This record gives sequence, structure tokens and C-alpha cells, in this order.
Amino acid sequence: MKKIVFALIILYNCALFAQNGTIKGIVLDKQSEAPLEGATIELLYALEATGVITDFDGNFVLKDIPVGRQVIRISYIGYETYTIPNIEVTSGKDVFLNIGLTESFNQLDEVVLTTNTHKDKPLNKLATVSTRQFGLEEVTRFSGGRSDVGRLAANFAGVSSPDDSRNDIVVRGNSPTGLLWRLEGIPIPSPNHFATAGTTGGPVSALNPNMLKNSDFLTSAFPAEYGNALGGVFDLGFRNGNADAYEFTLQTGIFTGLEAMAEGPLGNKSGSFLIAGRYSLVSVLGIGAGGTSATPNYSDLSFHINLGKGSLGNISIFGILGSSDIEFLGNDIDQDDLFAAEDENTTADSRFGVVGLKHTMMLGKSSFLRSIVAGSYSANEFNVDRFIAKETPQERLLQFTEADNSETRFTFSTLFNAKLSNKSTLRAGVLVENFGVKSLLRDRNEQADNDADGDPDFFTFRDIDENVLLFQPYVQGQFRLTEMLTLNTGLHALYSNLNEQFALEPRAALSYQLAPDHAINLGYGLHQQSIPLPLLFLNEETNGQVVQTNKDLDFTRSNHFVLGYDIKLSNNWRGKLEVYYQDIDKAGVEPFSSSYSTLTEGANFGFDNDRVSLINDGTGYNTGLEITLEKFYSKGYYGLLTSSFFDSKYTGSDAIERNTPFNNGYVLNLLAGKEFKVGKSQKNILFLDTRLTSSGGRYFTPVDLEASRLSGFEILQEDLAYSSQYDSYFRWDVKFGIKINSKSKKRLHQFYVDLQNLTANENIFARRYNRLTNNIDQVNQIGFFPDFGYKFQF
Repeated sequence: MKKIVFALIILYNCALFAQNGTIKGIVLDKQSEAPLEGATIELLYALEATGVITDFDGNFVLKDIPVGRQVIRISYIGYETYTIPNIEVTSGKDVFLNIGLTESFNQLDEVVLTTNTHKDKPLNKLATVSTRQFGLEEVTRFSGGRSDVGRLAANFAGVSSPDDSRNDIVVRGNSPTGLLWRLEGIPIPSPNHFATAGTTGGPVSALNPNMLKNSDFLTSAFPAEYGNALGGVFDLGFRNGNADAYEFTLQTGIFTGLEAMAEGPLGNKSGSFLIAGRYSLVSVLGIGAGGTSATPNYSDLSFHINLGKGSLGNISIFGILGSSDIEFLGNDIDQDDLFAAEDENTTADSRFGVVGLKHTMMLGKSSFLRSIVAGSYSANEFNVDRFIAKETPQERLLQFTEADNSETRFTFSTLFNAKLSNKSTLRAGVLVENFGVKSLLRDRNEQADNDADGDPDFFTFRDIDENVLLFQPYVQGQFRLTEMLTLNTGLHALYSNLNEQFALEPRAALSYQLAPDHAINLGYGLHQQSIPLPLLFLNEETNGQVVQTNKDLDFTRSNHFVLGYDIKLSNNWRGKLEVYYQDIDKAGVEPFSSSYSTLTEGANFGFDNDRVSLINDGTGYNTGLEITLEKFYSKGYYGLLTSSFFDSKYTGSDAIERNTPFNNGYVLNLLAGKEFKVGKSQKNILFLDTRLTSSGGRYFTPVDLEASRLSGFEILQEDLAYSSQYDSYFRWDVKFGIKINSKSKKRLHQFYVDLQNLTANENIFARRYNRLTNNIDQVNQIGFFPDFGYKFQF
């Protein structure tokens, strides 16, 4: 700790003065995305009046802006005035803003002075309820977040993260498999290192937050353009690189790794490039992290190339490439390792990639056509060799598990958006996805010795090479019925060629502005999703034949109902309350009396491999109340309090209502941060952030110890499924550091220390049968863990 404090003092003394920064951006009509020429941008609360006018393409540049937090106001005749506070200006990098203005309800010749900050509003203009906008600063600022988008979302109301070792998130009691990841308008596979087939999370994110622009996170009753998801949507986008100057970033951190990023102008049509690469720091250091003594190796490359605006419109190319691997050697594994056993050698490899081309063309002044074509690839290999009669003369190594999964996806998306008037907007589109799925799973776990060779049989649970087509057309519109009442409505369709499934899904939401500081929102949506592919393609031996008896399962169906109330308590304070009910049916259950349901899958790296001949008779529900109190950054500090109280239940084929494994009951988050200006010029920043999280314990199925001892592997008391609950979860994180702006050059240094689980609270990871000790062992989650990071921008 003394060395850390000493390093901070040295960095602070490196600079006492700082040069100024630049704010630039583009101003568009929010509904049509047409550029607004002649909009006025003013820097507020400055010592000297500073303002500019947007050019023909809607672009503007504010130069020589003092470093620190700034506020700008954007106004345009006939449009609602827009104020953006809390813009962090530094000497190391220009700030770029994408600004959308809403045309006034009543057409007037003069400026309509309706000022909105909109920091709590979604980017998607057709999203009304259960949507939160977030940006790069939030991803990297909050304590304990590891610069991970998934872990950031766990701070929002309605979201919990049940596992410190992975970034899976539970949205309103739904399985993590119900989450949809989108990048630049198209669905993508799980963007995480060490991800496995069918899951949506992983130990380390492959999404580089430095690449992201402001994005949306949706938790219920999604607009009609989103489909094949029950729980939530991450709608992410990559920002453009700096089109005027070259900028570079070097960065390091325990979880983010070693990183280099470059951006700058490209061509003579206002194009730009942005590229960033990362490599795991723990691999370089040769140490374990994240709950294991084994060393994880991972790397990723992200890029966004904007070719600029030409006669054919705007074309951009984007992509992410990632790979990861880890080796667990039994002789080096601790008994309390979260992922491996002492009598096994295990290897895990995963790869992930997506490359896409996006084309946007304006069709007149009030409409545009946007098309995207992309290819993605995800694959993972998992192999386990088990020592038999270890540390005896009869010791031998037996291949126990072999998994080799890959998914190749080709995607085409196109949408037409038209602003019909200042009161109505129409959007229609279609999404086509073709999945090439290859999956091999062979395993000896829980198998009999039918061939009498002395070992459990090596049964093939999956061995497929299949193609699946998903077709999703949609239409949606926004109608401002009065100045205070807005209707967003639409219809989504979902078709799969796997067994000719087809579904229509209506969506609707109303927003009523009771008063300038009070609003009521009401939303409904019918949402359906395919059963995870690892379950659909399981093999079952029937009359001597191997048959995929789950292949004809229908979509799982869910009706979402949401009622929300928003209040602006003051200029920088807001409150939000939402109540919701989600009714689920057509979940997969077994054809005989059983506690199993597909709604319980998705909490770890894999899926049950013995759930066959499933039928769509399962049901469930999620209901809850969420409260958010937020102090946006002003006067040097911010605060966020979120609380969620919910109930998540399911019913299997035994007709008994049970808790889902995601039914924590409550989640509480308290986040706060303070910045202190230091130095003679008061432009260097000391910062302190903290986070307190508490939640109810997860429900689990108790182990049948005697049966497990007799069989040699874990057997659960399935008649008591999810009847036991772990102790409540608690964690306190503290983060502190310094930002130093260079005196005379375009440079920024930032250093931080993030003390995660400061109290070393022993949160339970699992109680599981240990075949080596013949007992039920408790394994705890990650204890106290200090993270650090350094960033240099120039």
C-alpha cells in the first residue's frame, strides 16, 4: 500500500498545470437522423462566452475548452433545446458527442425553450419502459466493475450478478440465457472469453469499453425490432475514431490486460479508423486470477473503420476477434478451486469473432435505409482426463469428457426509417440469421459400465452438423398523440426452419408526461425465444436408435407487463419506480413427473446432458418492484441507489411451484463517488468511488450424500429442487486514483487502485459433492482482490 501511495504522489507532482481540451460532435434530427445545419452549441458557465454553429453536415467543434466537467446547450429553431451536463474534458483526448434533437410538437418560428438533460433516457427513440442508457465513463468508473459491460449492468435496478467469477447477469429473475447481445444493430454470440455454447456470459469480457459509444440496456417489454430474447438486451455500438487528429491510448489492468489503441482520420470524406488490441496481463505475469490458481490466457482485437460519407451513403466496417485458453493440471489445483478438481487434467479453449459491414443511406431529408451484413464465429473445446487410482502403482489417465462446439452465423439486417411528421415516425425491417452448428459431446459422467471394461461408458450425447434459419421481420412506430402523450407500438415476427415454428409478437408502450417533472410509463410485450441449442440437439437412445428427441420443441413464450413512474427531483436528481409481471409458458419439461425445467438452465458453463424427450408444458413467472434514486454527477460527486424486490418461480411437469435458481428475492446497490480538483490550476483530479452490494442468497438443490457416495458422483435430491438457499451475499468495493492533464501537450495520465471485496466477505460459490473426500464441501467465491490500472492517452 505504501508503494501505491508513493506512486500516486509521484504522478501528482509530474504536472501542476494543464492545457485545455476539445469538444466536437454532430447534431441530428432524432427521428430521421438527418443532420441539422445551423444548430447553436453553447458552453455554459464558462468565464468567457463560447459558442459555435453546426455546418452543413451537422458537425461542430468547440476548441480550447477548460479541462474538467463541462455543460453545453444545443438549440435549433423548431426543436426542443437540449442540455448535456457532466462532459468530462481532458487534455489527452478529444470528446465526441452524437446529439439527437426532437422536433417540437407545435411548429413555431421561434426556439422552443424546453430544456431536457436526457441522461436517463434511452438512445433508441422507440424504447419507452425498462431501458437504461450507459456510456464508457460508467463502465470504467464504477468500483468493482473490471471495465466489464455485464458487471456494470449488475448495478442497475432489476439486475443481479450471481457469480463473482463470471459476468452472467440475471434480469428480473430470468435465466442468463434469455439475454440478447447486439452490436451495431445485429445479434452476436456471447462476447466473452472462455464462453461456452449456448451461454451468454464468461469470466472475462471480450468487449473493449474504450471502443463503445453510448448504448442501451433493456430489461423488459422491448420494442419490436428486438427478438429471440426473454430476459434483456444489450444494444451496443462502436464509436467512430477521431476524424481530425491521430490519438493513442496505452493501458494496463489485472483483468483488462495490456492494451494499445489507435485512432485517426481516414481518406478525404471525413472517414476515420479506430483499432484496439488487448492481451492478458496475468498471462504475462504467469499468475492465476478470478478464482483459480491456473493462468488464463486471452487476447482480443476490436476495430471500427468509417469510410466516410460518399454518393452511395456512409459505409463502415466493424469487428471483434478474441481467443482464450486455460489449462488446469490436477497436481497444481487447490481443493477450493472454483473450476477444476485435483484428480483431473482439464483444458479449455474458446474463440470468438464477428466482422460486419454497415451501410446507411439518406433517402431525402426525413428517411434513411440502413443495411448490415455480417459473419460471426464462436467455438469452444473442453477436454477432461481423469486420474484413476491416483498416486498408486495402478495410476492411469482416462479421457473422461470431450466437447467440441462451434457456431458459424451469417446475418443480414435492413431497416427503413421514415419521419412522417413531427408527431409520427415509422420503422420497418427484417433480420435474417443462418446458423451453422457443429457440436460434439462425449462424456463418462454418470454413465454405467455396459461394456464391462471397468470404466463408465464414453457416451455420445451430441454429434451434429446442422443449419438453422431464423427470420425476424418487424414494424414499429412512434406517435405523439398529444404534447404530453406518446405511443410506441409495433409487431415482431419470429420464424425458425428447424421445425417450421412461427410466432407473432405485439408490442406497445405509452408515456404520459403528467407535469414537467413527472411521467408515467406503461408497457406490454409478447416475447419468444428458441430453446438453447445444446438442449435441442441432445441424443437419446430409443429402440436401439440414436434420436434427437428435443429437436421439435417450440419457442418458450413470455408476456411482459410493466408500469413505471419517473420523477425529476431537482436539476441533477431523479427517481424511478417500476413494477412488472412476466408470465412464462411453453418452457421445456420432462414428459414424466419431474422438477426439471429449461427455465433453470444457464447459471454456469454448461447444460444438463440427460434431459431428453422434453415437452413444452413448463410454466413460470417473475414479478417485482424496482426503485432507483440517482444523483447525476454535479458539484464534484454522484450517487446511485438501486433496489429490486422480486419473486421468480417455475413449475415443472410434477405441477409443483418452485423457486428458480435466480430467485435472490432482493438486490440492493449503493454507489457513490467524489472528485477533488488539485494543483495550482485545479485541473488535475483525485477521485474516490465506492460500491456496496447486498442480495438474497441463491436457491440450490441439496446433494443426496449417501447416493453420491454409493455412485461415486454427485446426485441431487431433485424432489427438493431449489428448496435450499445460500446465505445472503455482501460485497464492498473501493476505488481511488488520480488523473493528470499534461501542462503543455495533449497527454493524460490516469492511475487507479480498485480494492474488491474489501471486507473479504466469504460469499458462497457452491456446496458440492467431492468424490475425493466423499463429503459435501463448501467453496466460497473470490475473497479480497486488489485490482489496479494505468492509462496514458496522447
